[in-house]
Amino acid sequence: MPEATDADRKRQIQEVNIFHDVAKALTSMLDLDSILQTIMEKMAEYFRPDTWSLLMVDEEHQELYFAIAVGDAAEALKNVRLKVGEGIAGWVAKHGEQLIVPDVYTDPRFAKRIDEMTKWETRSIICVPLRSKHRVLGVIQLVNVHMENFSEQEMFFLHSLSDYAAIAIENARSVEKIQELTITDDCTGLYNARHLYKVLETEVYRSSRFNYEFTVLFIDLDHFKQVNDTHGHLIGSKLLAEIGYLIKAQLRLIDYAFRYGGDEFVVLLPQTGKDAALTVAKRLRDQLRASMFCQE
Repeated sequence: MPEATDADRKRQIQEVNIFHDVAKALTSMLDLDSILQTIMEKMAEYFRPDTWSLLMVDEEHQELYFAIAVGDAAEALKNVRLKVGEGIAGWVAKHGEQLIVPDVYTDPRFAKRIDEMTKWETRSIICVPLRSKHRVLGVIQLVNVHMENFSEQEMFFLHSLSDYAAIAIENARSVEKIQELTITDDCTGLYNARHLYKVLETEVYRSSRFNYEFTVLFIDLDHFKQVNDTHGHLIGSKLLAEIGYLIKAQLRLIDYAFRYGGDEFVVLLPQTGKDAALTVAKRLRDQLRASMFCQE
């Protein structure tokens, strides 16, 4: 058996330290986003890709969306969706198997449209599934990793980290069913003000840590008191519920909509600058003005 080199020993120490940090995050953090960010940061620290991402499966639409994306192409990826089966990541999500592609241009599964949309040049991809029991929750994708000496040990390490991520996601989904009762507004089905403060805290941390913008929109309904006084609180509640549904329907999956209280709503747009947020605000205003409510 060959003797371990200094490089091997350093790598093993690094792996132990990373496992320790990830295990600590799993046991000390309740927020899924923070846990996944920690796992993805450790992957980047170890493998040093040009860009890396975690894509989640939207089971209802059978699509993948970028839950986390870091690197030069991150901003352009936030609205991109892949069909399950499309591209390298889509293939991995569909089949539940890893893929190591040293040269994407020799692989017919590579989705060129992503590079065209992001102006990014993908050369190589390592992609592993996040598996839970008999289904795939998502995939982790590392782009442009140096592959000349990519070993089985490193692949095992990557799978171990992806297993941690899958455990975190599955645990979070179990807890979500209970927590949803405490963070949801009964009238509108939107998040409540209590949850707004938690999400704001997370977004402030993430925007500072990863140097991206987010925007908060405040919406206040005019003359809502007159609706209650004239038609009663039952109609007022129905109106609020319909407005909440309309607001949510205009947003991306990564956006948040809250009922702040009374006739006030808040929308939080992650990874969104002023110009894009202004477009969303105008669209919401126009939709609210053009809609007829409480017709049934």
